[in-house]
Amino acid sequence: PQLPHGHMPLPSFWKVVEDALQQSGAQLRAFCQAFETVTPSPGAQPLTPAEERKVLSLVSKHGPDKLYQVTSNISGSKDLDLTLLRGQIVALLQSADTKGNTSRWLVDAGGPRGFVPAAKLRPY
Repeated sequence: PQLPHGHMPLPSFWKVVEDALQQSGAQLRAFCQAFETVTPSPGAQPLTPAEERKVLSLVSKHGPDKLYQVTSNISGSKDLDLTLLRGQIVALLQSADTKGNTSRWLVDAGGPRGFVPAAKLRPY
């Protein structure tokens, strides 16, 4: 099967791909912002059984003192950034990014690992 952009030179093809990704990224960010304004802030939101299992596995891997809760939705914009929803539990791996920036922390989200803004995390 012939790809719709198969006839294009490679640099043009990558430009089309990049534009499409940027556009969907912008739509996702807009959706996340709309979602944040609609959902009421949870008091003590009960965890789903799947989330509970994830928290237990994070505790067993990293210890309870390393657990943090996401305080507001995070939409990752750079490479290695995680996109997380408010209320999710993550484990702190390193309180700085690869350049030593302490406002971005490396976390384990129960599978995916990546960077999140430290300001959007609170001890669980």
